[in-house]
Amino acid sequence: MCGIIGIVGKTPAAERLVDSLKRLEYRGYDSAGVATIVDGRLERRRAPGKLKNLEEVLREEPLSGTTGIGHTRWATHGAPTTENAHPHVVGRVAVVHNGIIENFAELKAELIGEGRVFTSQTDTEVVAHLMDRAVGQGLSPLEAFKTVLGRITGAYALCVMVSGEKPSILGARLGPPLVVGHGDGEMYLGSDAIAVGPFTNKVTYLEEGDFVLIDHDTAEIYDMAGRRANRPVHLVPASAAMVEKGAYRHFMAKEIHEQPDACQHTLSTYLDPVNLKAKVPLSAQGEEFSFADVTRLQIIACGTAFYAGLTAKYLFEKYAGLPVDVEIASEFRYREPAMSAGTMALAVSQSGETADTLAALKWCKAQGLKTAALVNAHQSSMAREAAVMWPTNAGTEVGVASTKAYTSQVCALSALAVAAGAQRGRIDAAEEARLVTLLLETPRLIGESIKMEEKVKALAYELSKAEDVLYLGRGALFPLAMEGALKLKEISYIHAEGYAAGELKHGPIALVDEATPVIVLCPTDPLFDKTVSNMQEVAARGAPIVMVTDQAGSAHAPLLADVLIGPTCDPFIAPLVYAAPMQLLAYHVAVHKGTDVDQPRNLAKSVTVE
Repeated sequence: MCGIIGIVGKTPAAERLVDSLKRLEYRGYDSAGVATIVDGRLERRRAPGKLKNLEEVLREEPLSGTTGIGHTRWATHGAPTTENAHPHVVGRVAVVHNGIIENFAELKAELIGEGRVFTSQTDTEVVAHLMDRAVGQGLSPLEAFKTVLGRITGAYALCVMVSGEKPSILGARLGPPLVVGHGDGEMYLGSDAIAVGPFTNKVTYLEEGDFVLIDHDTAEIYDMAGRRANRPVHLVPASAAMVEKGAYRHFMAKEIHEQPDACQHTLSTYLDPVNLKAKVPLSAQGEEFSFADVTRLQIIACGTAFYAGLTAKYLFEKYAGLPVDVEIASEFRYREPAMSAGTMALAVSQSGETADTLAALKWCKAQGLKTAALVNAHQSSMAREAAVMWPTNAGTEVGVASTKAYTSQVCALSALAVAAGAQRGRIDAAEEARLVTLLLETPRLIGESIKMEEKVKALAYELSKAEDVLYLGRGALFPLAMEGALKLKEISYIHAEGYAAGELKHGPIALVDEATPVIVLCPTDPLFDKTVSNMQEVAARGAPIVMVTDQAGSAHAPLLADVLIGPTCDPFIAPLVYAAPMQLLAYHVAVHKGTDVDQPRNLAKSVTVE
């Protein structure tokens, strides 16, 4: 995940910017840069690779100036080159950006039509051009910034400097986090409290849609509607030097809210947003991988990763025509499975150290199978063991109950399914472009689904009284039903099970009574009518129902049902868009019950022994 720092200071900024960026290295990056205002003009230094390369550039070409911005970039639009590294400078404007500008292509075409010249392949550069144009039209930096924010769509954290003005920095967030740091005659902007930690322990967390203007002494914060907003100042303890909860009560809550950012950074590895193509990351040796010669995909995983794998089965088989088996790793190698030539084994794990999954991966490798590992820890044992490492870029996940790591896994697997479909000739270029476009919209839609939190919280109190809860879903939402049930079990200690809705009459309906809440995942899709029919069978037996659907589906809610209305989306991405409400429901139930949300009893973040 990209890292951002901005300083309106009293002493030279460049070295301090780099020191702050070092604290953000845990996010991952492939280039870095800083810019300051020197004698009223913008000066910039950038370098691909690690921060030591930027430090070398700064040793050769020192940079003065007390107001500056810095950035560590994870490449999305354009390769990790000096030209694509941030900050981007156009005229009097310098910009750093975390996120994705969804409508950058049309904005870029508009700006090129006006004669503007682009020097990078990034989506971020359009922001610099738009800002430079608005300032050139006589608008103040703040008014220009408001105009620019009104033109762009997507998920972003932005820091902008304008030369020739009194020392100040503009910032905005929509999706990725951004915080204000309060110092003594200095002010700061950063990706999180870790970024501003070297300078202050007083931070303000910008809320969704906020934008801000900081100078030496003040922070003018505005909400999405442009009204002045009064956001509280928090004291961050020194113990939070590396990992902190910010304004959240628990890490799990923070990580649920980080999902748009985590998913966007994961998708950036697998999607070409300019040409609307899905891509398979190269191997460590720089070799290309193709699904064209794979005859069967064997996914091995445990817990939440297993449910991510089950979701992938639906997608690979539908869009790539590739048969997929998904097995719990702890059972797989002990049953003497029959493997055939052409089978590829894919281990899915957040930590890359899960003992059962690692052992199963080694067994597959010993059988001569092609192997791959989809992991969030890119230097883990599985990453080293497999022939191919496919990364998720969720960042550090502290909560034991996986949230952003899970959706990042589903993002990566969804993109790989599209790539496989294209490589195997099962989808044409138009369908590939459609599916890639849907995936590019997913971070924003996940952000919208998180806005259901207040309604979810209102339902959680009654649900916390239950002893048993059933979750129902069809198609690719069936694995999400099981994952939702697992989340509830993990952190609230309420017994819960997820079932395929069509299986209801084959046994589970015997469990249904007035004391058994039923959570039904049924956004409108080709199976919607069938799921609604199953839901009506439950309603007829007096069970409390929570219907999780979209606006169109809500018209079919049973009498007395509680309805959670989420974003309307294509069925292809529904398992991603509707994951957050399931996580939030489990979270708020657990909070009502007073359990240890981040470290539930008997569980560990990574199971490293069988």
